[in-house]
Amino acid sequence: MTKFILKLNFQGLLIATILGAGVWAPSLSFAQPTRPEAGEGVFEVLASEIALQRGEAGLAYNTYMEMARQYKDPRLAQRAMEIAIAAGSPDLALQAAQLWDSLAPPSETKPKEVLVTLLALSQRWPDIVNPTIDLLNQQTPTQRENTLLQLQSLLGKANDETQALLAFYKIVSSVKPEPKDPSILYTYAMSAEKSGHMDVMEKTLRQILHKNPNDVNTLNALGYSLADRNLKLTEAFTLINKAHQLSPRDAFILDSLGWVNFRLGKNTLALEQLQKAFAQKPEADIAAHLGEVLWMMNRTAEAEDVWRQGQKLDANNATLKETLKRLKPNWSLAEQAPKGLWDGRFAVKITGITDSQNQGGSGGFTLTQDALKDILEIRNPVGGSIAKITITPGEASLERNGEMITAIDADTLIQNALGLPLPARGLSNWLRGEVRPGGIASVDRSATGQVTKITQDGWTLSYSWGNSNRLEKLVMTRSSNIGSIDIRLVFDNPND
Repeated sequence: MTKFILKLNFQGLLIATILGAGVWAPSLSFAQPTRPEAGEGVFEVLASEIALQRGEAGLAYNTYMEMARQYKDPRLAQRAMEIAIAAGSPDLALQAAQLWDSLAPPSETKPKEVLVTLLALSQRWPDIVNPTIDLLNQQTPTQRENTLLQLQSLLGKANDETQALLAFYKIVSSVKPEPKDPSILYTYAMSAEKSGHMDVMEKTLRQILHKNPNDVNTLNALGYSLADRNLKLTEAFTLINKAHQLSPRDAFILDSLGWVNFRLGKNTLALEQLQKAFAQKPEADIAAHLGEVLWMMNRTAEAEDVWRQGQKLDANNATLKETLKRLKPNWSLAEQAPKGLWDGRFAVKITGITDSQNQGGSGGFTLTQDALKDILEIRNPVGGSIAKITITPGEASLERNGEMITAIDADTLIQNALGLPLPARGLSNWLRGEVRPGGIASVDRSATGQVTKITQDGWTLSYSWGNSNRLEKLVMTRSSNIGSIDIRLVFDNPND
């Protein structure tokens, strides 16, 4: 198999990257505005710095942002961004970086460099494409390669690998002439495959092999791609076998070898190789392949057991999800019509680090799902409406007391508006006993295949099912910087 993994230590990456520890990010110094020259402007700057020294970072940030908009001074926005970074607020830093870039002269590249970095670290991969292309168009070929190498390293931080690779493909496709660095070309090939441009992937991998015939990763990637599409199996075997000879202890290459032998009809040999690969490297991709070979050998119980193990590792793995959808074991997370209605009560308990931080709340809720839209209505204990949250891909809005608030992330929106850490993003999936698409997730199942636990987005969900597989109770727990959070949902109307 071919697996795009970058193993990096990202502890402290946000500050290190933005403040110039990397090869790409610029070294920033605090802006010292000379404008506005008027006494009032100087007073505002001094007052902001004094507030910052007193620990009032929010006040200083807001003042600098207001002044930046008023005086159209990019240095003020830069200063606001630096304050947000130092305070550990990446979302506010991103807003300031966007303002800094919009106010700076078009020829200034530093704001774009920082903006692209923050977008990547904030997982805003669709939004990263245009500013990165703008930046690349202002750079020399050498600078472009450095920028792409830095962006490539940030891909390893992506929660949604597919989304990140789709963005990388669009970015690199815009570069003329194309990059020469083999590692960039390899990642570009993987991104082309993810984008459905198999011709570009194959051409790029062959281009790498033309210059370096013994590149193990490229041999494996091209061979696996051919085998997975059931094409040129003789060549696929030759490529993967060569990679295996060069790197005989690589579990992913051994998985590819087992997979191409399965395609060639050598099931017994394939099973032996895949079992060895999975024992050496338990991964959801390998579990998908091993389970399929067992399934085709009519060893269905063993196949389902392996797939259960795969779902514990990563239930959102694309290969595993495709395999389950295609072969349809009885307990598979097969796609259902995205409609549903859940009605019930919730109780939230927060056990803080100190007794003064303990808090909680309770009330009722109704969640309605229709296609890609979720509507969550939250009520107080006596039935009065507290808020109505509408969630669609890429946006969430909260309506309360006649006012409408919008945000990109539904969970953040609810936390900010209600002060309760109620998870809304992916809730309709979780109530079905499914994982939310995107991001790593794990699933535990009973012997009959019923979901008993899901772990995703920092939450651990424990399920209690009644007759006819109806969800009766869901307990959601997580640890946070404010303490332990426990949410209990009891259903009056479980998805009728």
